[in-house]
Amino acid sequence: MLRAPLLIDTDEVEISAIRAQGAGGQNVNKVSSAVHLRYDIHASSLPTDVKERLLALRDSRITQEGVFVLKAQQHRTQEMNRADALARLQAVIDSVATPPRVRRATKPTYGSKQRRLEGKSQRSQIKSMRGPVRD
Repeated sequence: MLRAPLLIDTDEVEISAIRAQGAGGQNVNKVSSAVHLRYDIHASSLPTDVKERLLALRDSRITQEGVFVLKAQQHRTQEMNRADALARLQAVIDSVATPPRVRRATKPTYGSKQRRLEGKSQRSQIKSMRGPVRD
């Protein structure tokens, strides 16, 4: 079942500008170039199965209330950090968009059973030769 790529509605994303951490000279102290993104999974327009898989992720960025929190501060401009944050959110949603394939149990073939037993008997033969020498 092929599904069209899930696009994030930008109205559902809450983005606020904050000051970045780390090195950057005087610029880092006076310009709010980092971006803090919040995305409420429960209130989103995603399909319910995608929401369930997203909430089931063992990701520390998802809070107990089901809000995905992301901080982007790689770039020097707020616009680039905003685009980076949205791209990272899209990547997480794309990773759970397709349901996992169901594993169906199969039985080993007759030939694979024979090859396994042949390998075991060869190994047994090698190990039996390691014992004490008998006259």
